[in-house]
Amino acid sequence: MFVGHYAAALAARAVEPRAPLWSYVLGCQAIDIAWSGLILAGVEKASVDPSLPGSSLVLSYMPYTHGLPTAVLWSIAVGAGLMLLLKLPRRVGVVLGLVVFSHWLLDFLVHRPDLPLLWNGPMLGLGLWNYPLPEQVLEMGLLALAGAAWGWRRGLEGRGWKAALGFLTFLLFLQVVPMLSPLSEGRLSLGGSPLVAYLVTCIAAWMAEPTVAQGRAGGLSPRA
Repeated sequence: MFVGHYAAALAARAVEPRAPLWSYVLGCQAIDIAWSGLILAGVEKASVDPSLPGSSLVLSYMPYTHGLPTAVLWSIAVGAGLMLLLKLPRRVGVVLGLVVFSHWLLDFLVHRPDLPLLWNGPMLGLGLWNYPLPEQVLEMGLLALAGAAWGWRRGLEGRGWKAALGFLTFLLFLQVVPMLSPLSEGRLSLGGSPLVAYLVTCIAAWMAEPTVAQGRAGGLSPRA
């Protein structure tokens, strides 16, 4: 699961528009941003097995980011942190926290059993990665549905369609690139490359929606 995670961000922006898009985009990949940093630091462990169907990632040790208890803690911390940083209502902070936790839930669908239920196990994962076509259909389907909901919300706010189309095209580009250039071993490849992609996507989200529209009631609907 990669761009499928961003479906949660787009859906949340449609349901609760008081937080900026970039904050939802940051939230949906916050767990993997932390994972990338810990891979670079050598704290969590991963490797590559090109013989595996779908994703070639072998995620052998990641209790600090992808364990169920730590995923809950990340969700609370990031949701509360963004709420305080952006001075958002408590309900918005809850939605941001749920977007962070959606990462673990979506990973549970696609990962092979490598998600710790507790610290060192048992390991969970339904293994949809082993079936590349259905997994891709799931990701693209989630993104399409969430993108339509986001587009509807943008229409209510009086925003244009070009920025939205550009952002969705960028997400599709991110999905295609790993298929054309498979992962290689090494901390920089496994941790650094995804980290750059996640942060650039946050910037792209800010460019797509640099402000939060006040909606019809606010009397001001900036276009993006």
